[in-house]
Amino acid sequence: MMTHIISLFLKDEAETTRFGNDLVLALRQGDCLALSGDLGAGKSSLARAFLRAMADDDDLEVPSPTFTLVQSYDLRIPVSHFDLYRLGDPAELTELGFSEALLDGICLVEWPEMASEELPADRIALKLEHEGLGRRVTIAAPDKSAARIRRVLAIRDFLDAAGYPFAKRRFLTGDASLRAYEAVYPGDEKRRILMDWPPLPEGPAVLDGKSYPKVAHIAENAYPFVAIANVLRREGFAAPEVYHVDYEQGILLLEDLGVDGVLDAQGQPITDRYRASVACLAFLHSLAIPRDIHVTESHVHHIPDFDKTAMKMEVRLVLDWHLPWKRGGTPASDAERDEYLAIWDGLIDELETSEKGLLLRDFHSPNIIWRENETGIARVGLIDFQDAMIGPTAYDLASITQDARVTIAPDLFQQLMDDYLTLRRAQGNFDEVRFLKSWAIMSAQRNCKLAGLWVRLMQRDGKPGYMKHMPRTLSYLSVALEHETLAPLRDWLVRAGIV
Repeated sequence: MMTHIISLFLKDEAETTRFGNDLVLALRQGDCLALSGDLGAGKSSLARAFLRAMADDDDLEVPSPTFTLVQSYDLRIPVSHFDLYRLGDPAELTELGFSEALLDGICLVEWPEMASEELPADRIALKLEHEGLGRRVTIAAPDKSAARIRRVLAIRDFLDAAGYPFAKRRFLTGDASLRAYEAVYPGDEKRRILMDWPPLPEGPAVLDGKSYPKVAHIAENAYPFVAIANVLRREGFAAPEVYHVDYEQGILLLEDLGVDGVLDAQGQPITDRYRASVACLAFLHSLAIPRDIHVTESHVHHIPDFDKTAMKMEVRLVLDWHLPWKRGGTPASDAERDEYLAIWDGLIDELETSEKGLLLRDFHSPNIIWRENETGIARVGLIDFQDAMIGPTAYDLASITQDARVTIAPDLFQQLMDDYLTLRRAQGNFDEVRFLKSWAIMSAQRNCKLAGLWVRLMQRDGKPGYMKHMPRTLSYLSVALEHETLAPLRDWLVRAGIV
């Protein structure tokens, strides 16, 4: 295990507080932060700033654990604050519940030298020393912890360059990918959203020497996001304005579109908001979006096609993950694979004459912001569109009418379909029969992908929570299979015991 050294100078108490706040964004469950330094060096100040940021409460009372030895806080990530100055014997750390606290959350440890042999070897050691009128911070941390801390410091430098040196940062959310989001409060100005999207190393080749993101046209940097955001905004859609971006590091400062979504407090669809979202989609599908978008003077983003290679790569997830899971580990036979993929060759060929346009790819409840005070399409805030492609427009209608993360009841489903079709008919030059065939194929394609993805997230990525969506996904798939064009796929899925 390699140890990395990070050193920085904090010129005053305000910078110490700011650093303590930022450090919250770098630490994870299971981290031990060992704070050392002479009396008055700033250990307690740093711990106090950390705890208040984790609680998102600038007035949180943080009593010194000098006499109790440990003070615990039930926060977003539980934190236990240890002060070992009066520890009689290092073995007493066990009696204080240190191991359990570390398993469940984060441990802040002042005076770690009193029990250094009992602390984990992969701890983050942070030393504070007086230097002039300020403090020198020296951090010794293992690879992954050091990388997280450096990333947090890089984002602070980014905010400094954007003109917000003392903006308050708070954790907002993460998603199934490696992107994370922060809420940024720049003084008295409106809250902004920071997208943390670090560049990824090239993954293993999965087809024709290409990694999965390249085959499936998954965005690998910030250029596609900025390109699509700018185009959508020019057409009147509510996509976030990009205030500042570092393409090389993958850091973006964005407009905050709001916090309301299209689900109620019980997580159920709000009918009017879904209907407005479908109307927004119908308008988008009436537009001709340019394929090549200038992002900077030197970079043009070419919107990729949702081509046969990408579609087949996604539906293979049923073969590679869902079917073996369903059978208790037995993989699909060569004959089954060949038949399944041949069926999809035929279905994808059926899409050649379908209506093509910009598809946002994940147009469903997690990515729609409701803006009550706006009108028309501006009420529907759009996010998470960096993977947008040119392909059958029916794909996005399938995404929203069969929302992967919430059950759309049959009555609402029919209402949304009727709304969309009525709006498209009014626009003229709309082949409804062909569109509905495309919808069925795209619905089946998306739900086959998801049926495999949920299993992969559970088995490969250790995220079993997504499996709760499986019954809904298979139910949606059954609806798509009612179309006569899908008969061969339906027969194969029935024989395989999937539907």
